[in-house]
Amino acid sequence: MLTFTRINRNIRSIKRYRNILGILIKYGFGHVVEQLNIDYYLELGRRIVTLGTAPKNIDRLTQPERLRLAMEELGPTFVKLGQILSTRPDVIPREYIEELSKLQDDVPPVALSELQEQIQRELGRPVEEVFAFFDPEPIAAASIAQVHRARLLTGEEVVVKVRRPGIAQTIEIDLDIMAGLAYLIEHHLPGGELYDPSGLVKEFRRTIYREMDFSREGQTIDRFAANFEDDETVYIPKVFWNYTGNTVLTMEFVRGLKVSDLSLLADRGHDLKAIAQRGADFFLKQVLVHGLFHGDPHPGNFFILEGDVICLLDYGMVGRLDEDLKYRLVDLLLGVLDRDVDRILSLMLFSGEITEETDRKGLKRDLYEFIDDYYEMPLGDLNVGRLLMEFVDLMNAYRIKFPADLMLLGKALVTVEGIGRQLDPQFNMVEHLKPFVEKMVHQRLSPGNISRGMISLLEAYASLFKNLPRDLKEFINRVNRNKFKIDLEHRGLEKLISEFDKSSNRLSFALIIGALIVGSSLIIQSDKGPQLFDFPVLGLLGYSIAGILGLWLAIAILRSGRL
Repeated sequence: MLTFTRINRNIRSIKRYRNILGILIKYGFGHVVEQLNIDYYLELGRRIVTLGTAPKNIDRLTQPERLRLAMEELGPTFVKLGQILSTRPDVIPREYIEELSKLQDDVPPVALSELQEQIQRELGRPVEEVFAFFDPEPIAAASIAQVHRARLLTGEEVVVKVRRPGIAQTIEIDLDIMAGLAYLIEHHLPGGELYDPSGLVKEFRRTIYREMDFSREGQTIDRFAANFEDDETVYIPKVFWNYTGNTVLTMEFVRGLKVSDLSLLADRGHDLKAIAQRGADFFLKQVLVHGLFHGDPHPGNFFILEGDVICLLDYGMVGRLDEDLKYRLVDLLLGVLDRDVDRILSLMLFSGEITEETDRKGLKRDLYEFIDDYYEMPLGDLNVGRLLMEFVDLMNAYRIKFPADLMLLGKALVTVEGIGRQLDPQFNMVEHLKPFVEKMVHQRLSPGNISRGMISLLEAYASLFKNLPRDLKEFINRVNRNKFKIDLEHRGLEKLISEFDKSSNRLSFALIIGALIVGSSLIIQSDKGPQLFDFPVLGLLGYSIAGILGLWLAIAILRSGRL
């Protein structure tokens, strides 16, 4: 059952709950709402859900299309959730991935007066005391923030990213509701716990809070600048920290051309082939050298400056790969490219991704078929990003999960590779990937790296043996004091208990109605007591009460849809 704390939080946002349930039912997800049993836990049944006007021809839309439309209507938190889910092929099917990738994040801009108040609260000074010029028309207006051009009093041209006032409170309420819905999905939808919805909500909460904290984004920009300070092919905008805080980010205004403006780039004398090569190297360095990569490298975030220099904007969504995950990724790619299925299986077995429940024979057979599809393909036609995403699809069929950052990397790699092929039809990501992979393999086999690994391993074993006597003593003491406990959790019984409660309540109600009818009949037969229309008043009263209660019970059963 829901904990008391969770119920309190949900009751506080009961109006938003009603709005969410109404939109879900409007777009044809009423069966999901029914399965979640929300009316039992939160007393939010159909009686308080108000349906809006459904879109025309909704019956002709596919379920993924209806989900996208519902998320767009549900607002910024759900739009962001959909965008993040579109990077998780290990969680939702491919058709949902493609549809959620179309989610629009454009919203009407906030009034300038509200925005100025937000800036003054963050920077402690009125806008006119910070900026010599502040353009009232936004460059972009999204669900979490909007961006304006401005000029500092010191003369620098800047762009100012300001968080929308009140958005933090809206997102907090929605996140609480998502946590409650995730709990119900785990306990009421068949197989819901396999996708760990509560874990997804926790991960999403962390991601969106980081995205709303613009000081974190500023720190990320500075890290990218430090990582590429010696690379003349890359330019990272400067952050003006004196005019930046949690809700305001002020950074250098960069003049350039979008990488998608191919004809304009060619007219201005830019080398499209060189841009494609530099873009690939830039992204692969982020991933395989620094372990910090841009998670949303769509064409609108790529600017091309003079000299074919690449400038990347909007660092709100980034991914991270530690050394272990980088080497695992390289090993998997080498296993696929070398057609070594046993190596792939041993890697996943060692990392704990394959369990006893996994059909290893079936997985091995499907891996061979997957690799055969790419084996005869020329390297120039090989799409590394697509290969990685199809590999994840195969793993998903066997309930094998990968880290979220690896999923984000797969989608980002598909985007970067697509941009590269638009710039240069002969673009080949494998040619750029090979030297990075070879360098990583050499680094891993270098004497220095091997010695560091051995030292780390010895330290781990030393710590284990050091703590083992104490842990063993604590275990024995707990057993001797009868403090040793094993917690068992019964899963899947909550719905059975709730249905049993409903059935027993209805049965008790029916027995009371039957007793009233029998008692009233006996009084009528006795023909005693006060009379009304030549019938005993108590008998008529009993019949009336039984009729009202019976009608109430019938309506409740009909509304539940379970005759």
